[in-house]
Amino acid sequence: MKPTLLTIISVFCFLNVSMAQNYKFGKISKEELLQKEHPKEPTAEAAVLYRETHTNFDYTDDSGFYMVTDVLERIKIYNKEGFDWATKEIELYQGSSKNDEIIGIKAYTYYLGANDKIEEIKLKSEGIFEEKTTKYIHKVKFTMPDVREGCIIEYKYTIKSPFISNIDEFRFQETIPVDNVEVRFASPEYFVFKTHQKGWVPYKVDKEARDRTIPMSNARSEFDIYGNMVSKGGARDLKLKEDIYTMKLSNVPAMKEEAFVGNIDNYATSLKFELSYVDFPGAPMQTYATTWEDVSKGIYEVDSFGSELTRNNYFEDDLNSLISGISNPEEKVSRIFSYVVNKMTWNNYTGYYTNEGVKEAYKKGSGNVADINLMLVAMLRKANLNADPVLVSTKDHGMPLFPTRNGFNYVIAGVELPQGILLLDATNKDAEIGVLRTSIMNWQGRIIKKGGSSDWVSLSPKTPAVKSAMVNIEIKQDLSVVGKAQNRFTGNYAFKYRTEFKSLNEDAQRKAIEKNSGQVELSALHFENLETLGKPVSLDYDFESIDAVEDVAGKLYFSPMVFMATQENPFKPETRDYPIDFGYPMKDRYIINIALPEGYKVESIPENAAFNLGENTGSYRYLITQVGNKLQLSVEFSMNKSFIAAEEYANLKKFYELLIAKENEKVVLSKA
Repeated sequence: MKPTLLTIISVFCFLNVSMAQNYKFGKISKEELLQKEHPKEPTAEAAVLYRETHTNFDYTDDSGFYMVTDVLERIKIYNKEGFDWATKEIELYQGSSKNDEIIGIKAYTYYLGANDKIEEIKLKSEGIFEEKTTKYIHKVKFTMPDVREGCIIEYKYTIKSPFISNIDEFRFQETIPVDNVEVRFASPEYFVFKTHQKGWVPYKVDKEARDRTIPMSNARSEFDIYGNMVSKGGARDLKLKEDIYTMKLSNVPAMKEEAFVGNIDNYATSLKFELSYVDFPGAPMQTYATTWEDVSKGIYEVDSFGSELTRNNYFEDDLNSLISGISNPEEKVSRIFSYVVNKMTWNNYTGYYTNEGVKEAYKKGSGNVADINLMLVAMLRKANLNADPVLVSTKDHGMPLFPTRNGFNYVIAGVELPQGILLLDATNKDAEIGVLRTSIMNWQGRIIKKGGSSDWVSLSPKTPAVKSAMVNIEIKQDLSVVGKAQNRFTGNYAFKYRTEFKSLNEDAQRKAIEKNSGQVELSALHFENLETLGKPVSLDYDFESIDAVEDVAGKLYFSPMVFMATQENPFKPETRDYPIDFGYPMKDRYIINIALPEGYKVESIPENAAFNLGENTGSYRYLITQVGNKLQLSVEFSMNKSFIAAEEYANLKKFYELLIAKENEKVVLSKA
């Protein structure tokens, strides 16, 4: 049932009530500490009691305008599962001549001690660490001291940033409840912003204007295009108008982790400010609001991106030796890709700008994502292949919803062949041509051609991951079930098995597979091609189960799919707000041959069935026949789309209900 206008207005008013309590740093109440569970979401592991983010702009003669953001956050930890919320990571952007700066970190853990006295433990400076994540991003990290069940943590800090066109998203929703959140963003009239709202919780952005005076020691009245005053006047204050945006929300529900949601942060209720244009008195107006074409061209023109694609003297001799005598484009791609994968080691730094530079990275044999994959593009181009870099936003970075440079954080290679654009990522030693990590397959990438023109390209594989299983089963006289299974995996399935099982010994491999196989004992486990790229991964094993067949009054009941039947629907809620992200299209095929025990005959078998999900989204087929004293079952499951809209959730849920019901139907045997 669709919500009425009255319902929407009621929810809207409920979420935007003014906060009666005046939250001040250090003013923790006993009532907050005594709270054993969240009043609205009793199963919550933690809750944001209050979050306050205030941003305004200041000015100095040396730096011009810069942003100052004050952050205050108070979090209640209910149980041990909530301890992760006691670790904070703050990203700081680094430029060639200017950087973000964090100051004034203050943080305390509060708990009730003897006689219900509020005790506080201060975060010491030695507990604060800074690490270089990429060339352009550093992280400040700290973990709160003496965290325990029932405690409250609180911290505040200030960030000074010269990057006015790069404003982090303001978040109102988390995977835990947010009781109160307030954002205030005040910008000088010279900077004009667009706002982009995201998420399922409705909220209002209040906007007003006010006069402001900035004290100046040597004020000027005109500005250049960078916000620096240029024409000297007398020593007077700077008077301007400010646009003030205010958002206040209360009782924001937690986002619920659901099956196949991808990165749930993509759907968090939040607000993003995008700089549209800058209009200083006495200076020409400068436009910042861009298209994706502008963003791509701007990235391409940076030396540590576009210029790196033209360097080739460092690998020219190696490349000539590698592809000498080869004219087939597919063979060239295969050889060059394998060469880069084996030669280069990823240092786990992301980003689309090189860090070492491709020449130095090639010499060292290691580098960040851009060092390796821009090198790959350059080598493919030198081999006369039509190759280009593809900008990507990983799933943990979020979806690039509107044009900004920080919408991306990764780059891969794309090479155009007769069958289409093939996507390559040489940072992964377990990768195959055309197979990407699921963390990279995030909607679309932006392919950048020579000269900087660009277009969208789908990151979803063109061919599905395929599992083929041939299973022979025998039901013994003691009603135990024994058999042999031969499995073959291609595409992302093969990649998954390589990643998970290559480093495990046989016993650990067996235990990991048994964990997902019910009460079944496996033996004679054998993998092939776990370390051989370009070939399907094979897995063979013997199995035995003592509880797959049930004897009821002399009749035998069993599922012909035994331990391979899907037991539980991953889609349990009646409704869903988030899209479904399977990661990649897939196809599972089973051929199961069952030898029946002597002295029994088939009384009934499940009916054959076939049903579809949408026109071409998914399908399921179940065919069972009896041949003499054997049953043969053929099952095929296909999910042709990796990304399904939330509007299709009800149909998907029903599709899985039918699938599970069919796979768990019983064959009935009676005595002959």
